[in-house]
Amino acid sequence: MKICHLTSVHSGLDTRIVIKECQSLAKVEHDVTYIVPNEENRTEYGVKIVGVPSNSRHPIQRIRKTTRAVFEAAKSENADVYHFHDPELIPIGLKLKKLGKKVIYDVHEDVPEQILSKQWIPKKARRLMSKGFASYEKKASGKFDAVVTATPYIAEKFRVYNQNTVTIHNYPILSELMDEDHSSDISASGDTGKVVYLGGIYRLRGIIEMINSIERVNQIRNTHLILGGSFAPPTLRDEVEQLPGWKYVDYRGFLSRVEVKRALSDSHVGLVLLHPEPRFVVSLPIKMFEYMSAGLPVIASNFPLWKEIVEDNDCGICVDPLDEEEISRAILELLDDPERCIRLGENGRRAVADKYNWKKESERLIQLYNNLN
Repeated sequence: MKICHLTSVHSGLDTRIVIKECQSLAKVEHDVTYIVPNEENRTEYGVKIVGVPSNSRHPIQRIRKTTRAVFEAAKSENADVYHFHDPELIPIGLKLKKLGKKVIYDVHEDVPEQILSKQWIPKKARRLMSKGFASYEKKASGKFDAVVTATPYIAEKFRVYNQNTVTIHNYPILSELMDEDHSSDISASGDTGKVVYLGGIYRLRGIIEMINSIERVNQIRNTHLILGGSFAPPTLRDEVEQLPGWKYVDYRGFLSRVEVKRALSDSHVGLVLLHPEPRFVVSLPIKMFEYMSAGLPVIASNFPLWKEIVEDNDCGICVDPLDEEEISRAILELLDDPERCIRLGENGRRAVADKYNWKKESERLIQLYNNLN
C-alpha cells in the first residue's frame, strides 16, 4: 500500500512516528511517506519525508495555516491510507475520508484532559474547551477506519466510538539503547554518581523538583543531573537556571538518538517524576522504558499503574513526585548501593526484553494495516 503519515506538530525524526511506526511499515515493503512541517525533503529509515512550510509559533496560527499546508501535501501524495498524529488534524482526516481514502487517527494522549493544563488557554475557558473537544473527537473518531492509541486507558474510551481501536504501546526498540557493557561505576565511598532525565522539560514533568532534589543530594555526596530535551516554554530555562541546584546540572539540549544512548550510558539512575495530573497518572512514558532498556534503575512517580510496573519487575523505586525530600532520599539510597543499582537495572532490562519492546507492537501495527485491505 501507499501510506502517508501526517503531522503538524511533531519533528522530522519523531521516534514513535518515524523510527518505529513508519520504519516498521516500510520494512514490510509498503511505500511510506511522512508529511511534517519545516523539514527538507529526503529519505530516512526507508521513509520519504516531505516538508511543508510553517512559521506559526502560536497554536491558533499553526492550526489555521500549517494544517492547510499539510492537507495540500497529503492530497498530492494520493495515498491509499492516511495516518495522522495530531488532534488538530481531525478536520483534515475527515476531508480525506470524503475523498474516499482510508484514514487512521493515532491518539498519543488524552487530549480533553491535556487541554485542562494548557497554559496558553485562559484558565476559565479550559473546562468548556475540554468538553467541547471531547464531544467533537467522539463524533469524528467513529468515521475513521481505525483508531490507534498509545495506552489501554485511552483505548477504552475510543472503543466506544470506534470498534476498530488498537493499542500500540510506545515501547523501546529492543536493541537500540541496550549496552551490554553498561555497568555502574558508582563509588561506594559516596563521591560520585549521575542521575538522568530525558524528554520534554516542563514544570508539570517535575523539572523544579528534580533540580531541587539534586541540590539536596549534593549536601551529602557529589552528584549531577544529566538533562536532555527542550524547555517549554523557553522562558522556563531562565527560571530554573536561577535555582541553587542548577550548578549540578549537565544540560545537553535536544538529543539525537545516538546522543540519547550516550547520555544513558553516562548515567546510573533514571528519573521520571511527572506530576499527578489525571492524564499523566494513566500514561506509559517512553522514557521510563528507555531507562529500563539501558539497564538503569528508575525513580518514578508513585502512580498505581507505574508502581505496578516498577515494583512487579523490581526495577526501581516509586516516590511522591512533589516531595523533594523523598526524591533525594531515593537517589541517595540507590547511589549509595552500587550492587543494588546493577541488580535493579538488570531486572528492568530483562522486563523490556520479555514484555515492553517495540517488536510485538510493530506486529500489531502491521496486522492493523493488513486488515484494512
